[in-house]
Amino acid sequence: MCGRYTLTASGDALVEEFDLNEEPELDARYNIAPTQEAAIVRATPAGRELAQLRWGLVPSWAKDPSIGNRMINARAETVAEKPSFRAAFKRRRCLVPADGFYEWQKQPDGTKQPFHLRLKNHRPFAIAGLWERWRSEDPQEPPLESFTLITTAANALAEQVHNRMPVILGREQRDLWLNPKQTDRARLEALLQPYDPDAMEIYPVSRFVNRPQNDSPRCIEAV
Repeated sequence: MCGRYTLTASGDALVEEFDLNEEPELDARYNIAPTQEAAIVRATPAGRELAQLRWGLVPSWAKDPSIGNRMINARAETVAEKPSFRAAFKRRRCLVPADGFYEWQKQPDGTKQPFHLRLKNHRPFAIAGLWERWRSEDPQEPPLESFTLITTAANALAEQVHNRMPVILGREQRDLWLNPKQTDRARLEALLQPYDPDAMEIYPVSRFVNRPQNDSPRCIEAV
């Protein structure tokens, strides 16, 4: 499971990394949590678009949008067949920009120690995601757009603290993932692999990050 992540990169760094048509104006986020709005990148006829969606995917058929609170992650092993995700897997794939994520390791005393994981080069990266559009029965309410992160088995680095990690897509994989005309399930599922552990680093941070309300550089300070 991936329940928190960071996106502190500058707008120009995101343009370069994600081939965006426009430079986004984003505040640095050190503790992005479920149900909050966060940036995703998706394909449009005019090119790649960065949009703000709610974290926690609400399927189009849902009666109540609160179901999204339980849909923050989709497992790579089952995402193509789960009713909540299979339509989005076919037609609404996205990239979730990040430059780090948190995992918690159980301690002998029963507490959990948070760790921050990121690339060694400290560059932003792309997490494989899905997005969806939900419409209320009330025609006066605007559509709700939401997203989920796809997770896979932890690599040799991340498994020190947790058995799952988000799927990180390299530059050469992103066009295929975003291409709405790509429907080959096997080719898409082949992308959902653990990332190279040699390209990543991990370090402990304080329990300050445990509170979603805390969103400052202190969240990523090593302890």
